[in-house]
Amino acid sequence: MHIAILTFEGFNELDSLIALGILNRVKKPSWRVSIVSPTARVRSMNGVVLEAQASLRDAAEADAVIIGSGMQTREIVADAALMGQLQFDPSRQLLGAQCSGALVLAKLGLLDGVPACTDLTTKPWVEEAGVRVIDEPFVAKGNVATAGGCLASQYLAVWVIARLEGVEAARSAMHYVAPVGEKDEYVSRAMRNIAPFVDGNFTTALDWLNDRSGAREAEEPIVLFD
Repeated sequence: MHIAILTFEGFNELDSLIALGILNRVKKPSWRVSIVSPTARVRSMNGVVLEAQASLRDAAEADAVIIGSGMQTREIVADAALMGQLQFDPSRQLLGAQCSGALVLAKLGLLDGVPACTDLTTKPWVEEAGVRVIDEPFVAKGNVATAGGCLASQYLAVWVIARLEGVEAARSAMHYVAPVGEKDEYVSRAMRNIAPFVDGNFTTALDWLNDRSGAREAEEPIVLFD
């Protein structure tokens, strides 16, 4: 089982590395998590340099791909040659996007008819690409998920684990990384955010999100899927 974390120049460390840490809590010989980049090395928005562990071609064959965010996402989606190398297929892969990674999925046409979560800076760009952005930390439809806000990367990670290894494996991974004295709270919140999107019951997911929306006194119900 190979999970690729797509990480570009100018990447946000929280988006790629929180997911990397949580995903690596699955301790199986067949479980592999890789930083994937278009170049041998990439430098983060704060100067941290990572070496790529796998190629874009490897990502195209991975069981799951998480697209991280960063400062140069708009330049990335404008690079036709680079975008042409991002060959993903939600019929056979789990695809997740963190913050501005949603813009990459949108430009690849992989968010057609799917609402997205993203960060506040990226929101207008994703909407300009024709994708509806909702005010939630995590949403998924089938094999495609998005998360908004750096620390929501934990939800993408536990969603991938829950889908590939089961809910108990996801709980265990989250429990390990959660702060001492707050573990139950952290695990409960993470599982509460992903649970409606693990079993594929999208009507339940819609009801759940609208309940949350109502609690915030939203003016309109969420239209999760057209």
